[in-house]
Amino acid sequence: MSYRQARHDVPLIYDEFRDDIINNININEYLSAEIARKIPPNIPRLCERDLVKHFTVLSQMNFGVDSGFYPLGSCTMKYNPKINDELASDPQSCMLHPHQPDSQAQGTLQIMHELQAMLASITGMHSVSLQPAAGAHGEFTGMLIARAFHESNGEKRDQVVLPDTSHGTNPASAAMAGFDILTIPSKDGKVDLDALASAVSDRTAAFMLTNPNTLGIFESDVREIAKTVHGAGGLLYYDGANMNAIMGKTSPGKMGFDIVHLNLHKTFSTPHGGGGPGAGPVGVVKKLDEFLPIPLAAKKGEAYYMDYDRPKSIGKVHGFHGNWGVLLRAYTYILSEGADGLTEATERAVLNSNYLRNSVEKFLEVPYPGLRKHEFVASGAILKRKGVKTLDVAKRLIDHGFHPPTVYFPHLVEEAIMIEPTETESKSTLDAFAKALETVVNEPPEVLHDAPSCASVRRLNETDAAKNLILSYRDYVKFKEGLGTRV
Repeated sequence: MSYRQARHDVPLIYDEFRDDIINNININEYLSAEIARKIPPNIPRLCERDLVKHFTVLSQMNFGVDSGFYPLGSCTMKYNPKINDELASDPQSCMLHPHQPDSQAQGTLQIMHELQAMLASITGMHSVSLQPAAGAHGEFTGMLIARAFHESNGEKRDQVVLPDTSHGTNPASAAMAGFDILTIPSKDGKVDLDALASAVSDRTAAFMLTNPNTLGIFESDVREIAKTVHGAGGLLYYDGANMNAIMGKTSPGKMGFDIVHLNLHKTFSTPHGGGGPGAGPVGVVKKLDEFLPIPLAAKKGEAYYMDYDRPKSIGKVHGFHGNWGVLLRAYTYILSEGADGLTEATERAVLNSNYLRNSVEKFLEVPYPGLRKHEFVASGAILKRKGVKTLDVAKRLIDHGFHPPTVYFPHLVEEAIMIEPTETESKSTLDAFAKALETVVNEPPEVLHDAPSCASVRRLNETDAAKNLILSYRDYVKFKEGLGTRV
């Protein structure tokens, strides 16, 4: 095996520099008595040299989009242009205080106002709110808007319909907004129109749909779906997680959707992973505009301002104006690419996906016939005959220098392997990944069961890790001393 991750024996920073720490920082020295902690946090005082060395070494043991291929289906982990980070870290941007008056933040408000308009144009919506902090947060916001709309019409619609290909956050977001959930089955990987027609009723608040769906299949009957949902008085919600498969080619507005959320940390190339930060702007058609969360960036004459005067708004869903650094990165990406560039990104994403699919289906089954969009789902069911699971394949790919794809999702594909190459990967990278995957599925079971063997960390007991949460240094010390509580 020619590939090796860096593997350093690096203890926690407290242990590594235990003999060098002269004293710890007493954070209470800098706080007023009202907010000082009775037991202050134990923060070591280190010189810059030791601190930089510690975290640089840790970074060499990590895998990221700057160092390798990240084919996570559904999650869209793609390369982020450095110009985005450069502008977002500019002091004129990142040092602006959210409490500064509008008159001192005209440039920032102009960018937000223009970004709202850009995203509205891309999605085919009337207006957009930048407030939601992530995709699922955008879903939740969209469901609150749907509820407010129906209540304003004097209707008590309490049910949201979903296809079984939906993202797992869809039912969770709808349930959090107070709706009952009704899931309908797919037919040949797409929405079953008869099942949808039977499911919608005067209880239906909305139908949530991702198009293309999580199988990478485009819902070609989407206009018929819209007609059915609207005929029952419901709203059609677009989960924008897969917007990078249609951008510049069509839009949710053209398909008949009423509410859209976008994952700026996917489609529009802002950092993603590790739990944030993200951004999930929500766009709506004209009849829903008045329900958008406040504030919206607005313009009067030559001046920009934050508009709070929206009586029917669902209110705030995020502190201040949204995750500004993420919004600025997306704004930079859109301006850098332009309309032609965004369209080309979609074309490359679909081309890469189908090129890789054609390679993979020579040695793994890819359920459901036909063209895919930005991603596809293979099945590792055939490997069960020799006692190999999809998880084994995923772990072994690490030894070949590739981050594993998404596994076991969506659930309607047995032993699912969900692969999304994104538009930023070259043909040589895709060929290398396909070759590595083919090599792995033909390796002896005992080799796969022990994988990864060439990474900085061997295979973890993920079940034990989930049951025994060690979330702080204090927890780690207790566990190390045998005092940790096993759940």
